[in-house]
Amino acid sequence: MKKLLSALPISALNRSRAILIAGTFLLFVMALPVLAEAGPDAEAINWLNLGMGLFGGLALFLFGMEQMSEGLKAAAGETLKDVLARLTRNRFAGALTGAFVTAVLNSSSVTTVLVVGFISAGFMTLSQSVGVIMGANIGSTFTAQIVAFNVTQYALIMVAGGFLMLFIGKAENTRHYGAMVMGLGLVFYGMGVMGDAMLPLRTYQPFLDLMVRMENPLLGILVGAVFTGLVQSSAATTGIAIVMASAGLISLPAGIALAFGANIGTCVTAVLASLGKPVEAVRAAMVHITFNVAGVLLWVMFIPQLADFVAAISPSAPGLSGKAQMAAEVPRQIANAHTVFNVANTLIFIGFTTFFARLVEKLVPERIAEPGVIIEPEFLDEAALVAPSIALQQVRMELGRVGAIALGMLQDVAPALRDRDMKRLEKIALRDDEIDILELEILNYLAKLRRGSLTEQEGLEFQGLMIATDNLEGLADIIETDIVSLARKLTNIKSNSGDETRKMLQELYISVTKSVELAVQAVRDNDQQAAASVLMMKDTLREQSQQLLERKAMRLVADDPDYLALVRLEMSFVDQMRRIYTLAKRIAKVTLPPVIAQRD
Repeated sequence: MKKLLSALPISALNRSRAILIAGTFLLFVMALPVLAEAGPDAEAINWLNLGMGLFGGLALFLFGMEQMSEGLKAAAGETLKDVLARLTRNRFAGALTGAFVTAVLNSSSVTTVLVVGFISAGFMTLSQSVGVIMGANIGSTFTAQIVAFNVTQYALIMVAGGFLMLFIGKAENTRHYGAMVMGLGLVFYGMGVMGDAMLPLRTYQPFLDLMVRMENPLLGILVGAVFTGLVQSSAATTGIAIVMASAGLISLPAGIALAFGANIGTCVTAVLASLGKPVEAVRAAMVHITFNVAGVLLWVMFIPQLADFVAAISPSAPGLSGKAQMAAEVPRQIANAHTVFNVANTLIFIGFTTFFARLVEKLVPERIAEPGVIIEPEFLDEAALVAPSIALQQVRMELGRVGAIALGMLQDVAPALRDRDMKRLEKIALRDDEIDILELEILNYLAKLRRGSLTEQEGLEFQGLMIATDNLEGLADIIETDIVSLARKLTNIKSNSGDETRKMLQELYISVTKSVELAVQAVRDNDQQAAASVLMMKDTLREQSQQLLERKAMRLVADDPDYLALVRLEMSFVDQMRRIYTLAKRIAKVTLPPVIAQRD
């Protein structure tokens, strides 16, 4: 089973869901003899057909959600990046951002990953991030609202229409929207299959007794939390509650309790995503947990009042009665209760973002660095791989770290060479190990990202980041190997450069250092202006290096061997500076449109 699933183009999370469904179905089949002897009511139920319909419908439901989410993520990839780029420090705007991103990604855990990245990069504090995490809970209700429409009679039309758009459409966006429509159709079709399969349970008294007991808030919350923790999707739990309500099998209070449990169970995903991650990731996950648990504790005693409120604001079916009326009204009421609950919690707790931040800082103190660990990536979180546009942004941020290390090495070269300080130069060379480690981590992360589907734009960005990674590592190697080697030779030479030569060398060094700084800024921030500035420095650097080489060429006629060795080292230094600038240009070009990058 694992071997078969590993061949499918699905994420590890969805693979685990598929294994869970298949395993549970096998257990169900093994339990058929017991179910067949469960009593007189059980004789009228074909348990095998019920199990196939229930688990097969659940598989279609989850797969449809995945397809819908993938299409939406691909179509909204650039929009997501724009929203994140404009992320403000205002807590209310942060909550709206968290809601939007989670609604698109259908994953509050990925939103938490993004928050961790912003905290680590210094773009926002933990206190400012709490609003985004609160908003993520609102966004997680988006799927439930769609599912509550329950237009199962149109499901196959949507599947067929989406299929045509996906496989016939020539425009990339058309195919993305096709995947989204087909996924939505599969969601509704899976709902219909599950609902039809469960209809016989409406007369099965043991199951009806169990549903009555689910109205006990603690039991309903426990069941919802456990199931959500297993499938790692609060939308799936709420969706199944809506399906059961559509069959008239579950009451509104029981559905609300399950939704409350789903809010707690979804924290399992955030906790799993934070395992082994930096302390910021653990704190963000802890914010998610404390907020969700506090919200459920606040409302658990007011489920009847919440049920009355959503019943009053939701559409009614006065022409029906009994189970038929429940089936018509309760699905929308559960979805509305889920949304009202999360919106109300955000409005109540958003004024306490600083309190939440201080609480989790006490619960999760700073870690002491493990001995023997040179450096670890901060932004390459695998949870972000489900959204390629976001994962590529994570790579940019990690490349920013690599670039900062390389830039720091270059900036430290001048004082070390001036003082002929070999110890400082050796420390500079050792920092190349940090770049080598991060380069390997980035390339491994990009390899994992490439296993999924990328849009044409994402594919180009992927290639550019691969090039930037390789050239940054090459730039650091020049400093580690060639510059340090020149410095070693310089310590054995007694002659010194003249004032004019030192001034010219310093001007060239400053220009090259500035080009590297701009190139790092360009790739980290996707800054085309910074990239263009790097290319515009070409003539200045060519002139500076040419003047130096001409000056040194005239001095080669001197008879002093020591001085001649110094001249050769200076000329070699000029050559290394030119090589570094060439790599800085290559790094900057990946940010520019091909038509501009190819001009140089």
